[in-house]
Amino acid sequence: MTRSSWSLLALGLVVCPGAATAPASAQAPAFWEEHTLFSYIENSATFNLTGSGRGGVNELRVYDDHEGYTFNVAEWSLKKDPSERYPFGYGLVLTAGIDSQKNHSIGIFRDEDDASPFRNTAKFDLQEAYVSGLVPLGSGLTVKGGKFVSLLGYEVVESPNNLNFSRGYLFSLATPLAHTGGLLSYTLTEWLSVTAGAVLGWDDAKNVNGRPSYTGQFAFTPLKDLAASLNWIVGPEQIDNDSHQRYVLDWVLGYTGFKSWTLALNVDYGREDKDAFLASLGTRQNTDATWWGWAAHAAYDWTDKLRTSLRQEFFRDADGARTGFGSALDLWSTTATIQYKIWKGLVGRLEYRRDAADERAFQVRYSRPDRTADGLLPRSRSLDTISISVYYLFF
Repeated sequence: MTRSSWSLLALGLVVCPGAATAPASAQAPAFWEEHTLFSYIENSATFNLTGSGRGGVNELRVYDDHEGYTFNVAEWSLKKDPSERYPFGYGLVLTAGIDSQKNHSIGIFRDEDDASPFRNTAKFDLQEAYVSGLVPLGSGLTVKGGKFVSLLGYEVVESPNNLNFSRGYLFSLATPLAHTGGLLSYTLTEWLSVTAGAVLGWDDAKNVNGRPSYTGQFAFTPLKDLAASLNWIVGPEQIDNDSHQRYVLDWVLGYTGFKSWTLALNVDYGREDKDAFLASLGTRQNTDATWWGWAAHAAYDWTDKLRTSLRQEFFRDADGARTGFGSALDLWSTTATIQYKIWKGLVGRLEYRRDAADERAFQVRYSRPDRTADGLLPRSRSLDTISISVYYLFF
């Protein structure tokens, strides 16, 4: 879910009851003024202090999964929300770069048999492509159809809209990235709106089992500086199986009432009936999978150029299905980021991240004399990285 969607919704609901007598400067915005352009490029380098695994992979990471230099992404986005004056909207988001490989939906540059980290897939993506309309029903019913990012989660795909460079476990392991389908959104009161719809599934652009999944959101703004949402998705996600359900509940809370501070909390709970990976192991009688976790975010703006951010996270993969570990695994992660606006839209980030587990979950490579023949020692209980990233925000 994009955090900027709340502000975009607020802009779309502004009304001018005195427009007939207001001066020209107070008139409704022109057609092109209702559009939002967003574009950036990002490069990064990640250094594994523990020793990366086979193929230079930083295990259980997403956009910082490769040790060394990465051209992460170039993104171009054009969006317009429906308004009373122009009751139609649309969105188109195109990306290129290594990050694009991680965002593919099945059916668009990714086949059903492609496996993470998707290095054999196209290095570009159609991230979003949708149309929307405002139906004059009550306060206005918004209808949206196409491919769009998920309602779930605090962190988002676009790096400039996150407090840290790397994404946490809740982003990469607990929730989906995008959907293809339709949504209905309605504002009940000034502080409560609801969204619900049917989609093809988790990161699916084609129906892999003949049944849809259902997703929705309750968004609350009880105070000016407090925003909260309860998000959910339920449906069958396994290929060629329409009876094994997957459920996820996602809570997001954000507060900006303290000067210079940004605070947020994200909590997830998920479950899947008869998980396909656990069933493939052939060693378990009960193959149901559950997972849950939380992530606390805090950022402080020291000046208009300098920001420091901290993310503390816990993720429990109760059955080892989400991580591929195969048994219960607890993960902790601490991420500290220094961000500095260098010049205009040029921003640099320096990040330290430490991941830890209660089992040897991280495959690492050491240069010590006692390494094994292929250089891989038994898995480690920790993983430490330092990342340097630079992005340029065009608009």
